[in-house]
Amino acid sequence: MTAKPFEKVLVANRGEIAVRVMRACHDMGIETVAVYSDTDSDGGHVRYADEAYNVGPARAADSYLDHDAIIDAAQRADADAIHPGYGFLAENADFAAEVEATEGVTWVGPDSDGMEQLGEKTKARKIMQEADVPIVPGTTDPVTDPEEVTAFGDEHGYPVAIKAEGGGGGRGMKVVRDAGQAADELESAKREGEAYFDNDSVYLERYLEHPRHVEIQILADHHGNVRHLGERDCSLQRRHQKVIEEGPSPALSDDLREEIGEAARRGVDAAGYTNAGTVEFLVEEDPDRDPDEPLGPDTNFYFLEVNTRIQVEHTVTEELTDIDIVNWQLRVAAGEEITFSQESVELEGHAMEFRINAENAAQEFAPATGGVLDTYDPPGGIGVRIDDALRQGDELVTDYDSMIAKLIVHGSDRAECIDRSLRALSEYDIEGVVTIIPFHRLMLTDGTFLDGKHTTKYLDEQLADSRIEEAQQRWGTETSAEADDEESTTREFTVEVDGKRFEVELEEHGAPALDASQPRCRARSSKPPSRRATRWRPATCSACWRR
Repeated sequence: MTAKPFEKVLVANRGEIAVRVMRACHDMGIETVAVYSDTDSDGGHVRYADEAYNVGPARAADSYLDHDAIIDAAQRADADAIHPGYGFLAENADFAAEVEATEGVTWVGPDSDGMEQLGEKTKARKIMQEADVPIVPGTTDPVTDPEEVTAFGDEHGYPVAIKAEGGGGGRGMKVVRDAGQAADELESAKREGEAYFDNDSVYLERYLEHPRHVEIQILADHHGNVRHLGERDCSLQRRHQKVIEEGPSPALSDDLREEIGEAARRGVDAAGYTNAGTVEFLVEEDPDRDPDEPLGPDTNFYFLEVNTRIQVEHTVTEELTDIDIVNWQLRVAAGEEITFSQESVELEGHAMEFRINAENAAQEFAPATGGVLDTYDPPGGIGVRIDDALRQGDELVTDYDSMIAKLIVHGSDRAECIDRSLRALSEYDIEGVVTIIPFHRLMLTDGTFLDGKHTTKYLDEQLADSRIEEAQQRWGTETSAEADDEESTTREFTVEVDGKRFEVELEEHGAPALDASQPRCRARSSKPPSRRATRWRPATCSACWRR
């Protein structure tokens, strides 16, 4: 048996990704520690972990984003590593540096210097350009003057994209279609960058009219080994938010696929990057292309950015390669060397991931504001994987994101994967919370998607809203009422474990409060109140026990 890289790992995240990381840890014999906010005290990741620590109020800035609280929890739990998952602190170079400086605790991810280099888009563009990786025509230095925008547009043509340095998911990006919009859109992009990412620095790129979003999964160790694990196509997006991801891309020829993969590997190697990461590219789609003729090696593709963390859609690559990416994150962080060659990495079959979000696609993908999973019955069978944390009866926590689960389906080819996905989505029974399952079922019967000719703009600019509304009416479920405001009682106890005393609060829902005015009796009878009594004490009468 291979020696485990760590004894105990704290997962600085929540929900399905926290459970995903914990499962990888348990497979390796590693104990796990969860952190949770006040609103997440009953979360699935808390139930799954070996131990859990409260790190603050519901507001993310006061809990999941609190550097000191997370590191303090790791030290209290005697954890020897912190895995950030994705989101929250996963791409925060300052936090990574703080963990690196904490004695006895290892950061599971790229080192803080590498994260800073590739996490900031203008720095990443410079590195990629020097490594001969194609980049979208644009600036490598921050832009501050509207005249710089108009000069760029005159040289490269309109439209021009203004992008925030720390942006992502479409936030902090504005599109300038003529010189008259330059000043207003520049100011707007800077304002959003400051508001969302605490960084008002922006840069320019040529705006592509027919872009596909193709990303390459990377693994790199501290011994100079860099591997790419093939591509994922994430072109089906709603306002720059991915909804369905698949691999391999239905649009790429083998030659183009290899060219993009090697470009990603070359760029990451030049940056001295380690651990898992994703190099994202924009590929120019030919709107007149025959669906049976994939894009050839002469197709333009451009570096977009590097995600210095594990991706939501990493599961697609795992299904295609049979490589546990989280497992390798842990092993690389512990200093192990990657044991497989680039030549041994093969993509077997086809895989898709469907984000099961609590959103109403027929209402501009509006997220649910609450609800309870009255029914939660996920699908199964060959080629079907579910990554989730919630269970039937759980209340939906909406403070952070709308994701309930991820459905990942694998087939021998794209056609079988689509058929199997339709079956799995029809089996996925969720009641009490609205989801985008009807939207997914619609897309698997959509001609443009089936032909693999969709771009990142397809949903926003071409798909008719009426088709989404019809799908929601046909396959959707109603949202249940908010969880009942049942009475909740908190009881305080002092317990002793191995000679150490702890003050414990137990919260009981639907229980009446104890009447402190009634004295506790000391009954002489040793008869328990019922056969089911599990907390009975001989010196307490049945009336007191019931209270």
